[in-house]
Amino acid sequence: MRNLTRREVLKAGSTAAMTVMLNPMLAHADSQKEGNSVKKLESAQSTPEEICFMEATALVELLRTSKISSVEVMKAHLSQIARVNSRVNAIITLVEEEHLLAQAQAADDALATGNWLGPLHGLPIGVKDLHATKGIRTTYGSPLHKDEIPTADCLLVEREKNAGGIVIGKTNVPEFGLGSQTFNPVFGATRNPYDLTKTCGGSTGGGSVAAACGMVPLADGSDYGGSLRNPPNFCGVVGLRPSPGRVPNTPADLAWQPFSVLGGVARNVKDLAYFLSVLAGPDERIPISLEQPGSLFRQPLEGRSFKGVRVAMFRDMGLPWEPEVKETVRAQGRVFESLGCIVEEAEPDFQDAEECFLAWRHWAMESRFGDLVATKGDQLSEYVHWHVEEGRKLTGPYLSRVEIRRSALYQRVREFMEKYEFFLLPVNQVLPFDVTQHYPTEINGVKMENYLAWMKSACYITATGNPAASVPCAFSKSGLPIGIQIVGRNHADWSVLQMAFAFQQARNLEKRKPVAVG
Repeated sequence: MRNLTRREVLKAGSTAAMTVMLNPMLAHADSQKEGNSVKKLESAQSTPEEICFMEATALVELLRTSKISSVEVMKAHLSQIARVNSRVNAIITLVEEEHLLAQAQAADDALATGNWLGPLHGLPIGVKDLHATKGIRTTYGSPLHKDEIPTADCLLVEREKNAGGIVIGKTNVPEFGLGSQTFNPVFGATRNPYDLTKTCGGSTGGGSVAAACGMVPLADGSDYGGSLRNPPNFCGVVGLRPSPGRVPNTPADLAWQPFSVLGGVARNVKDLAYFLSVLAGPDERIPISLEQPGSLFRQPLEGRSFKGVRVAMFRDMGLPWEPEVKETVRAQGRVFESLGCIVEEAEPDFQDAEECFLAWRHWAMESRFGDLVATKGDQLSEYVHWHVEEGRKLTGPYLSRVEIRRSALYQRVREFMEKYEFFLLPVNQVLPFDVTQHYPTEINGVKMENYLAWMKSACYITATGNPAASVPCAFSKSGLPIGIQIVGRNHADWSVLQMAFAFQQARNLEKRKPVAVG
């Protein structure tokens, strides 16, 4: 099997011609509109764009009942990629069309004999270019790996395939996933679908853009400092940083580490929960993996009452903010009150969160790249060099003190969230910035000390280990998406998704088609 280059991406799927423009109401259908979408597809020939912007769960039901074929679904998404991807550069390695259509046909043939392949039967899935895919180029956005083709899938991709999903291609990332701005020396930058001059965030930037533009129904990702929250925030889609161990990260040299987690992005909370039901579940190779099965996330999200639930709305966390971000998120308190929540201004004491986050990130990056700096240093980014340099300054006594402080941080947040079931705050501190700028160097007159400083509102949550969702809540005056971060109690991923779903339904955000879609 041959993997297509970026130039060849445009040629893929050209046989599925586009006939009409997107119906924006289908693009973000809620559960009631989903039924209408299904009826429409049952009664008339659907257009490729209508297929591409349907809810993933609705597509699965249509596939299960043979109202639509996997081949039709695959052709529609290939056509959308051919039409849109050159504008945003989200999918950087596309599997050969012939091979994709053969897999889709195999899914249809299986169903014809009564063999349902699983929850993702016949769905195209975008895979982050940090995740190993057997036979499909995996570059990590680095010149060191630009021609690397793995011989095995990572567990995440293995679970997607076992559920019947079809890997359509790889989505763009920052080099080695470092930083929340998706650009690298191999493929260049991925652009924000709502403003092509802006960044999409990172490191799950390509996946978030691909989902926002209807090029995939679901995309997987990972999150260390905010990578399943920042890009959805910037791109108007939904992401969840699960609890550490919820989605086992294997193979992994650091099997005990709780900072880097895996998950997914989708256009709505219902699809995200459904995707998580496939990705989640224990694995003995990861000692911190949680025992609950993934099927937990396939329950109905509807029905929970939030009357009387205490919710904390952030004040300022001692951080600089772009005023529009801060004001917009704080205004969402009214939506939570409409759900019956008791909303109060309060926030945990995040003292030491930054130090704890950075110390262990330096340590992890030095362990991964320390040996490479001596031999391949000229091919490694300034971020890698900084982490390795700082990592080599760490001592055992210092790290033991950091871990004591991180434990105290956890206890403070736990005690805070005994009073409040959810903590609400912005995903990060700025609106999407210029795609040519590596990272914001200043926020509201405050200089940023490193490439991560502008996203402390996400990094602090990483340090505590709490699950957190990024859900669209508004558009800026300039038309850029703004998301709200919903943080839950320790291991309460399902509760976070329930609240995120209820908020998304109550907010009923104005539907705006990304400019990249045309």
